[in-house]
Amino acid sequence: MGESTWVGGSAPYLTPGEKGRPDAWAAEAAARGGKGTQSIVHAGPVPAPAEVAGLLGVAAGETVVVRRRVIRLDGVACELTDTYYPAHIALGTRLAERRKIPGGAVALLAELGHAGARVTEEVTARMPEEEEREALGMGPREPVLTLSRVTRDREDRPVQADLMVMPAHRQRLRYETRIG
Repeated sequence: MGESTWVGGSAPYLTPGEKGRPDAWAAEAAARGGKGTQSIVHAGPVPAPAEVAGLLGVAAGETVVVRRRVIRLDGVACELTDTYYPAHIALGTRLAERRKIPGGAVALLAELGHAGARVTEEVTARMPEEEEREALGMGPREPVLTLSRVTRDREDRPVQADLMVMPAHRQRLRYETRIG
């Protein structure tokens, strides 16, 4: 699949998976004839950056838990994803560990009593930072898309915030919304 444009939406990544089933990314890539993998490069407590603090409703610098991943399609890095959780939800759970979670993080959140009920996403374009450009194998004048997502539970409390960076020339985002 290589350098072709990937058309994707968020829905498969917002519902809990089943234990023993491939993660949503691997399943989506396989359905399109590719191989989707991800590596967890860091997991654990960190001070909340200002953007994350705003999304999670915590103070900047307050401890949150991050899962930092590199997402690959057919061995090529296609997305950098940092997923943040409030410390009171994630500390002491697999969310804070640098290993895969059977059924995925969304399923674990639901098991812990923090199922997502509402999601807000914002997409912007910008030039990448140097380390992003290198990690994604991009040229010096190629922009990235950034997607920030906050997931809230039924009581409208933020339970997860995602910050994603993707090469703009290899991505097309598709959204479908039911009305009525």
